[in-house]
Amino acid sequence: MSDPHNETPALLQPKRERQRNWLPSLVWLIPIIAAVVGLTLVAKILVDRGPVVTISFRSAEGLEAGKTKVKFKDVDIGQVQAISLSEDRSYVLVTVQLTKEAAGFNAEDTRFWVVRPRVAASGISGLGTLLSGAYIGADAGNSKESKKEFTGLESPPIVTRDASGKQFVLHTTDLGSLDIGSPVFYRRIKVGQVMAYDLDSDGKGVTLRVFVNAPYDKFISIDSRFWHASGFDMQINASGFKLHTQSLATVVLGGIAFRDKDEDQAGTPAKEGAEFILADDESTAMKEPDGQPQTVLLYFNQSLRGLQPGATVDFRGVVLGEVRSIGVEYDREKGEFRMPVVMVIYPDRLGSKFNSAVNDPRYSHKMRLQYLVKRGLRAQLRNGNLLTGQLYVAIDFFPKAPPVQIDVDKMPLQLPTIPGSLDEIQTQIADIASKLSKVPFDQIGSDLQQTIKTLNKTLSSAEQMVNRLNNDIAPEVSAAMKDARKTLNAAERTLSDDAPLQQDIRGTMQELSRAAASIRVLTDYLQQHPESLIRGKQEK
Repeated sequence: MSDPHNETPALLQPKRERQRNWLPSLVWLIPIIAAVVGLTLVAKILVDRGPVVTISFRSAEGLEAGKTKVKFKDVDIGQVQAISLSEDRSYVLVTVQLTKEAAGFNAEDTRFWVVRPRVAASGISGLGTLLSGAYIGADAGNSKESKKEFTGLESPPIVTRDASGKQFVLHTTDLGSLDIGSPVFYRRIKVGQVMAYDLDSDGKGVTLRVFVNAPYDKFISIDSRFWHASGFDMQINASGFKLHTQSLATVVLGGIAFRDKDEDQAGTPAKEGAEFILADDESTAMKEPDGQPQTVLLYFNQSLRGLQPGATVDFRGVVLGEVRSIGVEYDREKGEFRMPVVMVIYPDRLGSKFNSAVNDPRYSHKMRLQYLVKRGLRAQLRNGNLLTGQLYVAIDFFPKAPPVQIDVDKMPLQLPTIPGSLDEIQTQIADIASKLSKVPFDQIGSDLQQTIKTLNKTLSSAEQMVNRLNNDIAPEVSAAMKDARKTLNAAERTLSDDAPLQQDIRGTMQELSRAAASIRVLTDYLQQHPESLIRGKQEK
């Protein structure tokens, strides 16, 4: 038998247990966490993402997909996602992803534009994009309707919708030097700017839209007057030289100014969209309305050199209108050419009293016109500038003008004319020249030559006579002068104070004085005693 203590114990076998499958491995935690974070970010992006819009531009200059931002008041509200060409390759399509906060920027009247460095009439803008790059600017709309496709503006809008103020409409015949962004001034302070302009449908004028910022818009009333403030306004008159300008910017870029006609009284504020007339200058804007124009036709039989369309029609210093056109036509009845001039005048400029007389129902228009023409109403060309030779039409009364019959029923109204003062001078000079040509200058010259010959002979005879007088008569005249001198010396000796003749005459005068005294005494005695002539003197 074997010893039990010497038996080898049996080897212990390990117990196998199955691994539990429901416990995840730590290796999978990382991708799971990454997926959760990614899904969270995607969800956040989807939640924060706003609408997607497509904007069309003529060019994609400065725009980059994934980089170019969309900003509103310098706040990012979106980003450019893609840029592509249109089917006809005439423009580019820019796809923009807006943020959740910019959900209202897909309104139908929203405006988009590219902000780049620009130099315009309103100034220099977009200089900040030189470093940061171009971006798309936005102006939120107010429409309740939304859309996904927009047409971008090629230039930034002058006035955004959040600006406070009013818009007004101006009508003018010529745009002048104005442009979008041109300033609007009130007392030389910039209060607004030109928003837009367009040609009228009939092509005879221009319509402008201007925006006046608050609170300056309250200064525009229904009686406000607007005028071009561009360039310089120079006046030279009896008061001297005057120069007016709003600012240096208006000289280069143009501008508009306005003020009330009567600044002493507050006018009724104008409503937004009110329409006004834009005058050429301040003086034209502030004058009274011209009323209805009247077309007048003139015929001149003289040269119209120096007369141009736009020339002044003047009545004793008052401008009544202007010349519209000049021409030439052939008169078959007289067989000569005449020069028609069409002008437009404003009768209201002659004053209220004239207008009341014109509107007097007791007198017809024909009667008044015939009366004025009968008194000498005529049109005349006059020189307005001696240096340039410019002419203007003067209407005045010429009482000595020959009578003229006019057809008052003819339209347009035809007014008689008289030659200008320069033509009259030329006519007088021509008459003088014709008279001078009839003078027989040859005959007068020959007669003058004969007269000169006769005068030469006369002068020769006179010279011979003078020589004879010097030779024959002069000695005798000298002897006679000597005898006369002797006679005068003798007379001087006779009439001197110590001459005997003077002493005798003096004694005789004394005797005569004593005799006169005796006679005076005798006369006095006879007046007192006339009887003494008979009785004799009585002794006392």
